[in-house]
Amino acid sequence: MAVPHTGKMKTTLADANLQLALYAGTGRLIDHRRKAVGQTIFPTYEDLRTQAHLIKRHTIENLDYYLERLESQVVAHGGKVVFCQDGVEVADFIVDLAKQRGARLIVKSKSMTTEEIDLNERLERHNLEAVETDLGEYIIQLAGQKPYHIVAPALHMTRYDVAEVFTRKLGIESETVPEKQTMIARAVLRQKFLAADIGITGANFLVADSGAVVLVENEGNARLTSSAPKIHIAIAGIEKVIPRAQDLPVFLKLLGRSATGQALTSYTSILSGPRRGDENDGPEEFYLILLDNGRTQLLRDPDRRQSLYCIRCGACLNHCPVYRKIGGHSYPWVYSGPIGAVITPQFHGVAKEPWLPFASSLCGACAEVCPVKIDIPKLLLDLRADVTDEKQRTGKSRLEKLTWRIWANVMCSPRLYGIAGRFAAAFGSKGGRWIRSLPWPLNRGPLGEWLSQRELPLPARFRFRDQWRSR
Repeated sequence: MAVPHTGKMKTTLADANLQLALYAGTGRLIDHRRKAVGQTIFPTYEDLRTQAHLIKRHTIENLDYYLERLESQVVAHGGKVVFCQDGVEVADFIVDLAKQRGARLIVKSKSMTTEEIDLNERLERHNLEAVETDLGEYIIQLAGQKPYHIVAPALHMTRYDVAEVFTRKLGIESETVPEKQTMIARAVLRQKFLAADIGITGANFLVADSGAVVLVENEGNARLTSSAPKIHIAIAGIEKVIPRAQDLPVFLKLLGRSATGQALTSYTSILSGPRRGDENDGPEEFYLILLDNGRTQLLRDPDRRQSLYCIRCGACLNHCPVYRKIGGHSYPWVYSGPIGAVITPQFHGVAKEPWLPFASSLCGACAEVCPVKIDIPKLLLDLRADVTDEKQRTGKSRLEKLTWRIWANVMCSPRLYGIAGRFAAAFGSKGGRWIRSLPWPLNRGPLGEWLSQRELPLPARFRFRDQWRSR
């Protein structure tokens, strides 16, 4: 199957420094997680995984009820809820609000949902400055890149890469000490926080029975983003809702351990609307934007809707042998790794990126570490079946079917197998090059695609049958 991102993959595979950064970064996260979920340290881990799976399944199956309950509670606490179909509607709402309030500067905390809808780019078209305040997100924003990893967006960059970006974009002398780089970013971002008119965050969880928005982070920037500006806008996918506050500890215990190997992340903020009259801190206005952007399509299939259980911990990326080799930018959308291979075709259709479900060894590591027990390998197999069905529907599979029919006939016939063996032995010294020189369509289809990614092993000059007879 043709892969449009082959060039990026080859570049990544050939970059020794990038390969080292990838393996070192994901390796550290693997080790931290392994220690955090060990049986002696955290004996209830597997029970919590099961509980989280059941809570998510119940919520998604009753999503309409819990979204209505969430909305009523947010409104009761003085906030406003806005349902948006896609990124255009989200951007239009924020732009209109900014114009009404005379806002020009927006600070943002880390949010894969806003990356999903290209929010920064949409706002910039309307002359609104949107500044990422998570250190990793700030670095890649300056570099003009997309996140490389769900949890660690600048995983692929070394301190020397960061120094080059800071020198080029901030006009400072080259600084390669990570602690000093952090202080440089902090000094710049602190001024942005003080001057910002609007703060935009994502949401790790939305609690239906209280209307609370839960933010989980390690840097404190999300807390500043949600409290320093006069207006706080939280943007979340509709699947982020959970039923009760009692359910929250289950996910908090799983998220930190699965993402970074922490028992709990450094900051957990539970927010309910704008500040009250007797409060000194917090925004004057609060808006919760609930985004669909293809999520309701996943609800139609009872099996595949488990894709919406994902809590974006990134554990499946860290353990995936494919992601650890080709890296995050080889994937076509902001979601990479196994979960990206699952949700991207479902959001955009299998016809757009038909190679994605095949970007997996099906080793099952992703399912073993998923904190909410999403059966990712099964979903990938189902999507592969969809790709095959799409090929048959569009007629693109005729040559492939013919190729496999010929192969099956050869393998099932001793006589044809023997003839094929003689043919291969006769051309063995030329390796696989002669196949590429065959006339169309013999060098196209599955065989040509297979050879575009692999070297064809040299056939033996003397067949086993001939060697056996000579003995």
